[in-house]
Amino acid sequence: MLVSSCGLSKVKDSVKEKIFFGNEPTAELIAILTVYFVQGVLGLARLAVSFFLKDELGLNPAQVSALLGIVALPWIVKPLFGFISDGFPILGYRRRPYLILSGIVGTISWVALATIVNRPTAATVAIAVGSLSVAVSDVIVDSLVVERARAESQAKAGSLQSLCWGASAFGGLITAYFSGLLLEHFSNRTVFWITASFPLIVSAVAWFIAESPVSSEDVNDSHSTNFQAVNHQLRQLRQAVTQKAIWLPTAFLFIWLATPTAEPAFFFFTTNELHFEPEFLGRVRLVTSVAALLGIWIFQRFLKTVPFRVIFAWSTIFSTALGMTMLLLVTHTNRVLGIDDHWFSLGDSLILSVMGQIAYMPVLVLAARLCPSGVEATLFALLMSVTNLAGLVSYELGAGLMHLLGITEINFEKLWLLVIITNLSNLLPLPFVYWLPAAESQDKTPKNLQPASVDDREESFVPDTIPNLMLRELESEAVE
Repeated sequence: MLVSSCGLSKVKDSVKEKIFFGNEPTAELIAILTVYFVQGVLGLARLAVSFFLKDELGLNPAQVSALLGIVALPWIVKPLFGFISDGFPILGYRRRPYLILSGIVGTISWVALATIVNRPTAATVAIAVGSLSVAVSDVIVDSLVVERARAESQAKAGSLQSLCWGASAFGGLITAYFSGLLLEHFSNRTVFWITASFPLIVSAVAWFIAESPVSSEDVNDSHSTNFQAVNHQLRQLRQAVTQKAIWLPTAFLFIWLATPTAEPAFFFFTTNELHFEPEFLGRVRLVTSVAALLGIWIFQRFLKTVPFRVIFAWSTIFSTALGMTMLLLVTHTNRVLGIDDHWFSLGDSLILSVMGQIAYMPVLVLAARLCPSGVEATLFALLMSVTNLAGLVSYELGAGLMHLLGITEINFEKLWLLVIITNLSNLLPLPFVYWLPAAESQDKTPKNLQPASVDDREESFVPDTIPNLMLRELESEAVE
């Protein structure tokens, strides 16, 4: 009996160290990981949404691109949700009710898509509401992770965030292939029904979040403290963003990420012209998701000490050159060379995803290093909002180009020109690469500001964690 007990204890310790990275697998931790897992699983409906907009609502590539830009708005104002959660408790709780509501709202949006949505405007609202629900839940669990990570020992530093990212990545990977396979057997709206069940899991596990209620007096005191903290942070933030060491790299990142995208046009081309089946597109998503993870590993293993200017410059040049290979596909030259459309797409997506992730990793590192002491959370959240805004601009510029070139759901005559324009536009930020920190200064944060007090540093702004951003970019690359 004693031997059995000792063996069970060893198994539990092994699970704790190898699976939970040394974190105690409490009910609350499982709940937090479940929320991140659901965020990844929601990618299940990604292809269904694309087919729904194309086939059932009859949108053209430019309209889809414009719509995708609009529904990204909740992620641009995401720091605001942190303010609301901190300053306006519901029934005395700051975290749990917002998680419950976000899950309910998310389910409502997917049920609406599965039933009553039959016009582009309604679809835009429903998808935007779904995006809002994910953004809110992300803010809440990010804040919970930040609070718990403060208690981590130096030896376990970063283990909790890595664990959370792993949960999201796992959810995204297991649904990448099934996002296409399901569409082989079910309608878009059936996939929406299936997806609608997952946000309710967030509402259910929210009850396991350990949170003590705050009294009305505490709320009033909190409002006063938050007001003072916000004023103090805004003063520090103003001082920070006026430094060239911060706003010049931020401007570069915006220009680099805001170049136009041809992603929606390629989706229409691969489905309407090349007649790729949903199952194969799911396979492409799986391959590119794994490729993005490979890109992260390559960066961490070989490139993390390389100067930012070198990585951005060469990755941009290589990505532009490799992106031009899409001309072979859109002009059907690959068939002349004896390369099947499917194999060409898989190989091209694999290589471009690896390069794309390698190029994006310095964005995350640079954003973290730009933040001076005292406004780390606030400035990091602001920087991530700027990059999200750049993504919106990218989609809208892409929509404008598709409209000007006359690219529709059946006319791909000028797609080759769109490929050239969007790829060459990637080179536009290169003259500004010297806005990035030089090699000798990139490991240093800008001039430190007066450190804030402990109370001032409460997460009024809740930043995107680096793991979450890595996943979101991974998912974005998987669609391309």
